[in-house]
Amino acid sequence: MYREYDENKVIKQFEILRDIAVLSVESEKISLIAKEALQGTGKLINLSAATLMMWDAKQQPTMNISYADSAMERQLLQELETEIFSNLRKERELVSAYVSFGGTKPMSTFTQPIKIGDKIFGAVIGIQTAPGRLARDDYFIEALTAALSLSISAGGTVPSAHDDAEEMKKVKKERLNAIIETAATVNHEINNPLTAVLGNVQLLLMRGSDLDEETIRKLKVVEESAIRIKEVTQKLMKISNDNVTEYTSGSKMIDLSDEE
Repeated sequence: MYREYDENKVIKQFEILRDIAVLSVESEKISLIAKEALQGTGKLINLSAATLMMWDAKQQPTMNISYADSAMERQLLQELETEIFSNLRKERELVSAYVSFGGTKPMSTFTQPIKIGDKIFGAVIGIQTAPGRLARDDYFIEALTAALSLSISAGGTVPSAHDDAEEMKKVKKERLNAIIETAATVNHEINNPLTAVLGNVQLLLMRGSDLDEETIRKLKVVEESAIRIKEVTQKLMKISNDNVTEYTSGSKMIDLSDEE
């Protein structure tokens, strides 16, 4: 595809990419690197607003660095992200896009991913309300986001598998603590009446000569059941994992089979 060649524009594009690399080597914060890169890019290709966003493994925002000509442009960019790009990422696994709008105020917008390999952990989005065609600058925008991705990775701010593992470990620990707290409550609330039931049943069984065989049999069933309940509450108090097993269709229960 034919592309117009503007020597001055190419030099400025190179300078923006060079600055990202130099600032990264100098260990500058990604917030400063991204802000300068977005401002330079905005002036170069007539962006009225641009944002670098990052999110964690759960798609929760962790960083938002913006450049905008006005609060109105910043708000417009946020609306485009919320109404279009964010939804398409969740529902259609959107990676990148260039979109143009007509009407009384023609506008173009884009989103390009911040990623390492196949792992996407952010995006750069921007809008162009002045006359122009963003798609003509797609090579530079892709190079810009690639450079920012490397800068972020070099700075150690990429959500890693280790981060995910630590988060899972934290959730698992909190879940286990909640189970133990529940077990302590159950143990306290059940053991008092259970002790009374078991004690009275055993007292009655001690008067076996005064009872018929059917009554004795039923009392022994109650005694065995009470002892079983006591054993389960003791296992709950010693629980060391949050393993679950199938209970009924669509529901789970804590697996106590490995608890001593």
